[in-house]
Amino acid sequence: MASWSLRLRGRSPRLGRVADNSGAGYMGDYLPLLAILVIGSLLVLSMFAGNRLLRPSHPTPEKLLSYECGVDPVGEGWAQSHVRYYVYAYLYVIFAVDAVFLFPWATVFGDLGWLSVAEMGVFIGFIAVGLMYAWRKGVLTWT
Repeated sequence: MASWSLRLRGRSPRLGRVADNSGAGYMGDYLPLLAILVIGSLLVLSMFAGNRLLRPSHPTPEKLLSYECGVDPVGEGWAQSHVRYYVYAYLYVIFAVDAVFLFPWATVFGDLGWLSVAEMGVFIGFIAVGLMYAWRKGVLTWT
């Protein structure tokens, strides 16, 4: 009841200040955020500038090569990869996302009930169908 009476009299229930209905104070609430962004940007820029000023710089022809590994590059820099590697990466992403959803669900399993067990069964079923499809297509064979 006290908060309603404060609002009716034009005062905010927090900190006892007068509520500003004109909208001018709205942007003022973002000033701390702007200050943090400016200070953070200046900090990053100063770190990059300090790195550039303090680093040793001794460029040699070997250091200016594309790959500094001790072996001169031969041929083109273009090489094709087999699609199998992309499929393995894709399957890994699928199972990583699966783990991201399974672990939090398992921690609160007792509170969710049987409906959530059925929903997770459907989710794991979709993942299993995808795995069986990849297995039958021969994607998982490493030859």
